Amino acid sequence: MKEHLLPIQEFFTSQVTRPYEFRREQLIALKKTILQHEKELYAALYADLRKSPEECWVTEVGFVIAEINYTLRHLKKWMRRDSVATNLLNFPSRSFIYKEPLGVVLIIGPWNYPFQLLMTPLVGALAAGNCVVLKPSEVAPATAALMEKIIRQTFSPHYVFYQAGEGATVVPLMMNSFRFDHVFYTGSTQVGRMIYEMAAKQMVPVTLELGGKSPCVVESDANISVAAKRIAMTKFSNVGQMCVAPDYLLVHESIKEKLLLELSRYIQDFFTADPLSSLDYGRVINEKQFNRLIQYLGKGKIVFGGNHDISKLYIQPTLLDEVIMDSDLLSDEVFGPILPVISFATFEEAKKIINRNPDPLAFYVFTKSSAKEKQWIDQVAFGGGCINNASWHLTNIHLPFGGRGNSGMGAYHGKFSFDVFSHHKSILKTPTWFDPKIKYPPFKGKLNLFKKIMR
Repeated sequence: MKEHLLPIQEFFTSQVTRPYEFRREQLIALKKTILQHEKELYAALYADLRKSPEECWVTEVGFVIAEINYTLRHLKKWMRRDSVATNLLNFPSRSFIYKEPLGVVLIIGPWNYPFQLLMTPLVGALAAGNCVVLKPSEVAPATAALMEKIIRQTFSPHYVFYQAGEGATVVPLMMNSFRFDHVFYTGSTQVGRMIYEMAAKQMVPVTLELGGKSPCVVESDANISVAAKRIAMTKFSNVGQMCVAPDYLLVHESIKEKLLLELSRYIQDFFTADPLSSLDYGRVINEKQFNRLIQYLGKGKIVFGGNHDISKLYIQPTLLDEVIMDSDLLSDEVFGPILPVISFATFEEAKKIINRNPDPLAFYVFTKSSAKEKQWIDQVAFGGGCINNASWHLTNIHLPFGGRGNSGMGAYHGKFSFDVFSHHKSILKTPTWFDPKIKYPPFKGKLNLFKKIMR
């Protein structure tokens, strides 16, 4: 494995990747190749997850194209050195921050958005001037095979190396035989811990984009119809196989029945009374995930949905009430089309439930009250979120996307992607025409003067 990676390190050391024009050309080439294979990407994503072309564009292909376009517009500015203030102690020096690439970075993608979640960090890594090793998820084989074709058609393997294979075998082989300059991993918390441990052995910095149980709070004063519409849309997009999908609802007891009725209505509006035949409703990725999800159906009372067919990897959008509070349904990330609904009477009661699974990747609250909004945002620790919406914060390229604690570390998207794959080098430039004796020994008798300068 190491023999495949050493040429990449040599290519980076050659300085070829550093100039602006080189980086710009690579991003343009990537965009061109992606668009050439647009229809093939739709077919591959349909084969793996039964995504429609429209969903593919918004959440996968178009998402990446928008990231490339934004990066191309701003790259020259991002690459410039920044001038920053200089303190009195260092007068008349000037201070700068230079941005330099990290080196050879490893990006490991997941299966739920197999194209977007591998290619989006790739855009940031290339923009920052790095060489990249890409490891796609083998669980989405059609998309992985097409991405390999796209990468090999666009880049030299000494610049961007595409490593297919079983993640549990390939990733340890790479990380234990070669020191990467950064590892970017998107996936489960369990595997994220393993990646972190392997990286720590060689003092390799990491970005971990993990998951967690993202709560969605619906307060008594919420617009119930709007809340139901926005929750149903994002929870059941990609059949709930989304790291920032609402994992469970905390609904004020006074509106729970109304909300359940509205959720049921919008699920049928969006996906018809028979989601199995809907072009807008996908499938569970494989039988392993299907069997994991089905066992959750017995952990509460099914108030809507519940139908399933393993031969078609189909699980109907499902709402669960009267949830068993100490079950794995409320400790594991659901990551599927099953939505537990829990009622609460007070803020303290709801917050106690959230605290059972601290540091979620996302948090959502629906309320008309600015005071309640502030209370929730201030008192719950989470990666990012929405007020009167769900999941859409990750589509805003101006917002950093990432978790904290159990849901990960580091953030990316837009300039934040460029920053995460760059080293910010601090430089102090001091002229020689001014060289006061106060800076040199002997220092006896200068204490009061030092106190005036440094305060």
